[in-house]
Amino acid sequence: MKKILIANRGEIAVRVIRACAEAGYTSVAVYADQDADALHVRLADEAIGLGGTTAATTYLSTATLIEAAQKSGADAVHPGYGFLSESAEFARAVESEGLVWIGPTPTSIDALGDKMTARRIAQKVGAPLAAGTDQPLEGPAEAFAFAEEHGVPIAIKAAYGGGGRGIKIVREISEVAEAFDAATREAVAAFGRGECFVERFLESPRHIEVQVLGDGEGGIVVVGDRDCSMQRRNQKLIEEAPAPGLTDEQRSELHDAARRICADVSYRGVGTVEFLLAADGTMSFLEVNTRLQVEHPVTEEVTGVDLVREQFRIAFGAGPSFVETPEPRGHAFEFRINAEDPGRGFLPSPGVVSELRVPGGPGVRWDSGIEVGDAVQPAFDSMIAKLIVHADSRDAALVRARRALRELTVEGPATVIPFDRLAIESPEFATDTFAVHTQWIENTLLPGLEAQLRPAPAEQAPLQRFPVEIDGRRVMLGVPAALLQGFVSSGAAPVASTGTDTDPAELRAPTPGSLVRWLVDDGATVAAGEAVAVLDAMKMETQVAAHRAGTLSHAASVGAAVAADAVIGRIS
Repeated sequence: MKKILIANRGEIAVRVIRACAEAGYTSVAVYADQDADALHVRLADEAIGLGGTTAATTYLSTATLIEAAQKSGADAVHPGYGFLSESAEFARAVESEGLVWIGPTPTSIDALGDKMTARRIAQKVGAPLAAGTDQPLEGPAEAFAFAEEHGVPIAIKAAYGGGGRGIKIVREISEVAEAFDAATREAVAAFGRGECFVERFLESPRHIEVQVLGDGEGGIVVVGDRDCSMQRRNQKLIEEAPAPGLTDEQRSELHDAARRICADVSYRGVGTVEFLLAADGTMSFLEVNTRLQVEHPVTEEVTGVDLVREQFRIAFGAGPSFVETPEPRGHAFEFRINAEDPGRGFLPSPGVVSELRVPGGPGVRWDSGIEVGDAVQPAFDSMIAKLIVHADSRDAALVRARRALRELTVEGPATVIPFDRLAIESPEFATDTFAVHTQWIENTLLPGLEAQLRPAPAEQAPLQRFPVEIDGRRVMLGVPAALLQGFVSSGAAPVASTGTDTDPAELRAPTPGSLVRWLVDDGATVAAGEAVAVLDAMKMETQVAAHRAGTLSHAASVGAAVAADAVIGRIS
């Protein structure tokens, strides 16, 4: 019997827990304080508290996760995606403790997880590649020099990033310095490292992925390809497999390039090689994700391959269960169900899920990290579930997706469901011409979306810990603060509104988060609509705009936790 600790939370932790159950392995969940009663904790065979409320002190803390693995007696660690899933340091720490790392070797993560090194490998093996730097930028001046030489637009990217975070697109030379600073901050907040590089940005490209499995000895099998062009803020919302509209030559070139890149480092486990495909047919290598992707279910649905079970097989020495690319069967779509309001520019919308109706029927799959009554936490990612549909053809899958999205109901937080329903009715997406691209949502679809009702803020209930004796042994007991009236809550309290709801001078936070920085000095004059502050909300930076012209006075300090609608300043 093998025991696997899942160093993650939410939907992906649930996905791996279920795979463990089917493979006959014992699952161990870990949790931050606010996740103490989360779905992944309830489903796991065992659960270990990480003793913190932030990503940095829990799911991003190597020492804390290793301690949890030791405490649980785990044999192996599955990192999921996000957090430390692409950290070579974490992988080495796991292996140094004698545990099995369910992922690529640390050496492969170093080589391919570092986007600059991956670019050099792609160039060596002859993969298509856009102009860019292959060394970390020393500062905004180097990004500025690249923009002057190659022109704009450019993309400034976190070297160790993923999931669309730490990427800033620059279309004006004057915006280079601020974009560099913002990309660096996002990278540090999400991945713990701030190194960035720069490359030419292809306008309006498609985003194509190739799924691979490696045996760790140079053998690479391509599982299939996907299209992930439906993005906002460089983060995917709708994915599908196989990628529509590719010629046989294009598909073959992408598959071969992915195979050569991964074979060069003797890749082990599941990985994804990403490319951009411009309207004129130009292809460019983008990056390698050395982990399981959020969108892996669409590939599973059209190939019949359980990619998590394949991860188990490879990590425990059995190797992939097949060696030839499976012939795709039908077509599949995945809709990421995020707690965001598309009508407010995809503003994060944490809150309690008060009602949930999940669609069913043939060809419908629901991968979720929440149930009714669960809270979508502002400290973590906004994705709460994934709706996956599969049918014999793309047209049939679209019909099934429309039906499933009509059945799906999530009440409480605002969600992207209205966007999904609108998107799949659009001719650019639904017809054979497939005219969408990575900027299509912002450029075309956003004007047709209406704002949703703001949810009530989720009550924060950090655990209070104190020592007790149980059967002669001293243990630490963690109890929700609400049950311990009279105890002083630990940690900084959110900044609360101190004024009246009708005071027109109050500048309020559009979403809960952390105040990253003020863009305008205290006492300065601002114009209506001018960006004056930056919040880190659900791992993404959100700008706060002045609601009117006047003189700004700060009412919250940098680093403060702010609730939705909390007063952070005044404009008088």
